[in-house]
Amino acid sequence: MEESMRAMVLRAPGQPLREERLPIPRPGPEELLLRVHACAVCRTDLHVVDGELPHPKLPLVPGHEVVATVVSTGERVRAFPEGTRVGVPWLGWSCGQCRYCVSGRENLCDLARFTGYQADGGYAEYMVAHERFCFPLPAGYSHVHAAPLMCAGLIGFRCLRMTGDAERLGLYGFGAAAHVLLQVARYQGRRVFAFTRPGDVDGQRFARELGAVWAGGSDTPPPEPLDAAILFAPVGALVPVALAAVEKGGVVVCGGIHMSDIPAFPYALLWGERVVRSVANLTRADALDFLALAPSVPVRTEVQVFPLSEANAALSALRAGHVRGAAVLDVDAEG
Repeated sequence: MEESMRAMVLRAPGQPLREERLPIPRPGPEELLLRVHACAVCRTDLHVVDGELPHPKLPLVPGHEVVATVVSTGERVRAFPEGTRVGVPWLGWSCGQCRYCVSGRENLCDLARFTGYQADGGYAEYMVAHERFCFPLPAGYSHVHAAPLMCAGLIGFRCLRMTGDAERLGLYGFGAAAHVLLQVARYQGRRVFAFTRPGDVDGQRFARELGAVWAGGSDTPPPEPLDAAILFAPVGALVPVALAAVEKGGVVVCGGIHMSDIPAFPYALLWGERVVRSVANLTRADALDFLALAPSVPVRTEVQVFPLSEANAALSALRAGHVRGAAVLDVDAEG
């Protein structure tokens, strides 16, 4: 095996990624050495690269929607033989001992570490990952089409769970997560109302193609009250907008790890047992349940593919709202 690898490296927040050659990492006792095939580009990557999430590991290889093959394993690994294809998500490690971890809420662990933020991620030819936070991927998905399942799919699925049995569901911000989640919601018999950036006619058409019963700009009220809404757009001003759109007893779920400040709003918007809640990261149960469900829907991911060396272009396209579905780095393309 080679001794070095290509990687896209963040040296300082706010600066473009640099293509470098780095030593191939070695797995620890409970880690897998992975050959990366594809890594989807997430809005959280933008928050890390742009300096909106504090104190990243530096230098850093971003990326946390990884599809890879096991090359070798640490001496304590038993679950994943060499050659297994796995997915690696945002949550990369938790302590396993705190009250959150022992109750199945390892997503809230105070000592948790995150892939592509506090540990090097998938914008590289190789990476290491802890075996507890790697997941077998369903057959039938190519590497690039499986990659968005690992965050857009997983976080979206956790958000959907937080809406209970809501039948009329609003999705604010129609990007990678929403285009996956709309398919799951329809499969479950829900009616989806999609909210895009104002004037995004192409995004609204895309939502309707996927089965949304209505699509419009986020500055437009839905044609009927909602039972729940999920915010994927990191825009705090949309919280009162969504509260105004849901009926009494409705829930507004904020799905992003970072959001601009929520403005003051009248108590009347919250009254009536409406709820605002956040979703933090994901649990292993979310991953196992969603990856088992996805082929049954079946979830189809629409991707815009970039080679690894064009990671900055992929981030720029996402930042500008020019990606239909999900942007994915094809790490094999230049290998």
